[in-house]
Amino acid sequence: MIERKRLLIVEPSSIITEGLTVILKESAKFDILSPAADVENLPSRLASAHPDILLINPTLLPPSKRPALTATMQEYPQLAVMALVYQYVEPPYLRLFHGMVDIREERKRITDVILECCAALIASETVEDNSYELTNRETDVLILIAKGLMNKEIAERLTISIHTVISHRKNITRKTNIKSVAGLAMYALMNNLVEEGAI
Repeated sequence: MIERKRLLIVEPSSIITEGLTVILKESAKFDILSPAADVENLPSRLASAHPDILLINPTLLPPSKRPALTATMQEYPQLAVMALVYQYVEPPYLRLFHGMVDIREERKRITDVILECCAALIASETVEDNSYELTNRETDVLILIAKGLMNKEIAERLTISIHTVISHRKNITRKTNIKSVAGLAMYALMNNLVEEGAI
C-alpha cells in the first residue's frame, strides 16, 4: 500500500485552494488537510496536523516574516516546503523553498512536481541508499553541471532551491563516485547525456 502524503495548503484564494484540492485528490497519493487562508496560526497547525508537504503562497510572508520560514524548515527537516506561485515572486526568495508549484502547470504535472520535491528531500536525508542509478532530476542537474552552470544557475533553470541542487549533487557524487566537476562532465559526455538532455 502506498503511503499517502499529508498536504497542507496555505492560500487566501478559495478558488485556487479548492481547484488544487480536486486535482491532488485525483492521484490518491495525498491526504489534503483542512487549508489555511493565512500564516497567523501556522506554527500550531504544523504541530497538530503533522503535514509532509506545506504548499504556501509566498506572498503571505513579507520580508519581516521570512526568517520564520527558514526556522520552520529547520524545525521540520522532513517537511517539504513548496511555494504556490501565480504571480511574480523575486527569484532569491523562491530559492528558499524546496520547490515551486506554478498553478499554470498541467494537471498531472502539478502532482509530479510535488512528488519529485518530496523524493528529492527524502533522498537528501538518506545517506545509505543502495541505488546507484541517477534519478531524472539528478540527470538534469548533472547535465547542467556538465554545461558549466553553478548551483545558483542550476536552481534558477530548474526552479528548485539551492539546497535541493546541493542535495542532488551529493547524490550524484555518491552514486558515480566522481567528485570533480571535470569528472562529472566527462561522465555526462561518455553517457551521451549532454546531447540527449536538452533542458
